[in-house]
Amino acid sequence: MKINPTIFKAYDIRGIYPSELNEQAAFCIGKAFGRYTKAKNMVICHDARISCPELKKGFLEGFSLDGGKIYDIGQLPTECLYFAVGFYDFSAGVMITASHNPKEYNGFKMIKKSENGNIEIIRGKDLLPVVESKNLEKEENAQNKNIEIIKKDILKDYINHILSFVDLSEISPLKVVVDASNGVAGKIILEIKDKLPIEIIELNFESDGNFPNHSPNPLAQGSAEQISKAVKEQKADFGLMFDGDADRIFLVDETGELVKADVALLLLARHFLKKNSGMAVAYNAICSKATPEFIKKWGGNPIRTQVGFVNVRNGMLENNGIMGGELSGHYCFRDNYYLDSGMIAMLVLLQVISNDNRKVSEIVKELSPYAKSAEMSFEVENKDKVLEEIRQKYADGKQDFLDGITVEYKNWWFNARPSNTEPLLRLTIEADTKEILQEKQKELISFISGT
Repeated sequence: MKINPTIFKAYDIRGIYPSELNEQAAFCIGKAFGRYTKAKNMVICHDARISCPELKKGFLEGFSLDGGKIYDIGQLPTECLYFAVGFYDFSAGVMITASHNPKEYNGFKMIKKSENGNIEIIRGKDLLPVVESKNLEKEENAQNKNIEIIKKDILKDYINHILSFVDLSEISPLKVVVDASNGVAGKIILEIKDKLPIEIIELNFESDGNFPNHSPNPLAQGSAEQISKAVKEQKADFGLMFDGDADRIFLVDETGELVKADVALLLLARHFLKKNSGMAVAYNAICSKATPEFIKKWGGNPIRTQVGFVNVRNGMLENNGIMGGELSGHYCFRDNYYLDSGMIAMLVLLQVISNDNRKVSEIVKELSPYAKSAEMSFEVENKDKVLEEIRQKYADGKQDFLDGITVEYKNWWFNARPSNTEPLLRLTIEADTKEILQEKQKELISFISGT
């Protein structure tokens, strides 16, 4: 069959079900995954999306044709797959999820264990050539093949692992609203709830692939309204919000305001640098300039990377990193196989906030000395042309091209970068004051819109 090549993304596979991604496509992807990894045993996991059972069936039928044992750990967060491959003797793993995408999407996140024991992320675009090769069509007898699937319970080992990141005795009896977004975070939080000395007010803990209460993307318009209201009504100390597969987490302060993820990154970084002075903390090119300033202040080595979790992870791997994070709400940790974990971030935030006598909004204010815009998007036909015009107009500033173009001035800076998947140009601006920010926003919006 012909599979739409656009579902093979830079870091994973994602497409609309069933028009772009269905059981037959999953079969081809599963067979290609087996050939690519040569896995003698693999582990599979899935989130709450409605199409997961069908895609799982097709994927495993394809994978099983070339042999290899299959272990199923069930419906769990993506980080549970990472833990299973890292902790046990599995050659590779796949998570069926479309992360924070709308409900009509699904996909595959794939990893394998290298010969030295490190975990490698398999990019969608790496698997595409194998998928497009011959002999991946579904054989007539494959559908009826009896596939042996071994069920494995990892929860005890996994929970011991995530709890090892914190000292439970240092967590205060806080009142916290947690929004699981009808994804898979709720199952884990219910497992550890009795171990935490806090009051948890549960929102959307029931796994439901229709995501009936709001988008599985916490940053989508309107998604945070429910938790914001609950935090204020319940007079909670703060809130925590997960995405669909629970690998991203966002902090909400006691006033109901969503805290920017680069501020939460600093909260986490300060905690890890206390015991790991001199180590690197990776962050991406559109984080606040306060991020490297505070990391240096706390004895760390700030490593600036391109946008994208995989790039942040590579920044850690290549620079003796203790942790890393970015504005999408991904936080990865050296002692978690250099992979991201919303649960570890949640537990560390509980400890960090407990050890600070101030309200969350007061902590955030200290770590937010500059005025920064949310990322803006512009539809442009020729992204390269617009970027070149920006380069020429702002030639008097300090420029770098790590990710799109970043231009720095004494009291403000901006980044313009192209989307990898859409005809969009994304713009981030930060300034020393709100007045300068507003002035430069108006200037850049007018310039980009007029090109």
